[in-house]
Amino acid sequence: MNTIMKKPTIKDVAEKANVSVATVSRILNGLAGYSEETRQKVTAVVEEMGYRRNAIARNLKTKTTRTIGVLLPKVETTFYVEILNGIEDMAHKNNYSVFICTTGASSHLMPYYLNVLSERQVDGIIACSLSPKDMYDKDIVDTKIPCILVSTFSPRVPLAYIKVDDFQASFAATSYLIENGHTKIAMLGGEKEDPIAGIPRLEGYMKALKEHNIPINESLIKHNGFSFAQGKKAMEALLSENIKFTAIFASCDDIAVGAMFIAHKRGISIPKDLSIIGYDNTKVAEMAYPPLTTVAQPSYEMGQKSVEMLIKTITTNKKSESIIMPFEIIERETVKKL
Repeated sequence: MNTIMKKPTIKDVAEKANVSVATVSRILNGLAGYSEETRQKVTAVVEEMGYRRNAIARNLKTKTTRTIGVLLPKVETTFYVEILNGIEDMAHKNNYSVFICTTGASSHLMPYYLNVLSERQVDGIIACSLSPKDMYDKDIVDTKIPCILVSTFSPRVPLAYIKVDDFQASFAATSYLIENGHTKIAMLGGEKEDPIAGIPRLEGYMKALKEHNIPINESLIKHNGFSFAQGKKAMEALLSENIKFTAIFASCDDIAVGAMFIAHKRGISIPKDLSIIGYDNTKVAEMAYPPLTTVAQPSYEMGQKSVEMLIKTITTNKKSESIIMPFEIIERETVKKL
């Protein structure tokens, strides 16, 4: 006859460790009020008995799930990896779990995932790189769940955000090329109408040219998207114009590496024949050959700080202040001084 083993309860743990149920609860929840010897004894009993806390019961009692939902668009670049690493490291440090939800290229899965996160009663939401035109920002507010935006902002609702000044960073990248003697500079952008990473980066590029009295040639500006494949297409389109240029500002590292791939196929040597600067400073920039000079966003730190901001909002019920993070140009081997 089969014997069904009864799952150990917190009371069982307390009896075996010869401590109170309250002490076991405090140790499991990382609270103070016990000695290190007691903590070690209770932890050993928990492991020995295979005790697992009843999350549902705990949630009903504390009215918190210690979970964070992370909303991402379709992941096409490596930019999100470091942001997610920062989010997960800081969340786990504060005893929070993370649900990662990818909402699709046009955020068409956003209503579904907002419903899922609401049903799971997550304590907070972090939304990364969602475009204001389809980010469902009002729907996020309607969930009544605290939210922090990363690498984006909302022009319609007062959601706190953390991001880099894309206009200034693009201005700095283009100015860096000009300072190295380049005047015929092309731009490979993502989505032209994107108010987050499209319009500001294009405007920063054009402002740098204007300030140095360099004419803007629309034929040297190509917008295809932010992926490696779209970077290749943009580079092919640029070369088909048969207009001389000596440098490229690519609005993300994946685009830059796609352009470098096409340049290599065409026998164009970087940086001997063509200089290029990227944007983001992802692992791709380090792995490219030659290593890519790029604008660095502090993506890991942005992930960490977004969790800190969210936890502050959750615990104090007060809105966090938005943060503009610093950027820097990382010099490697893809820009030649003329």
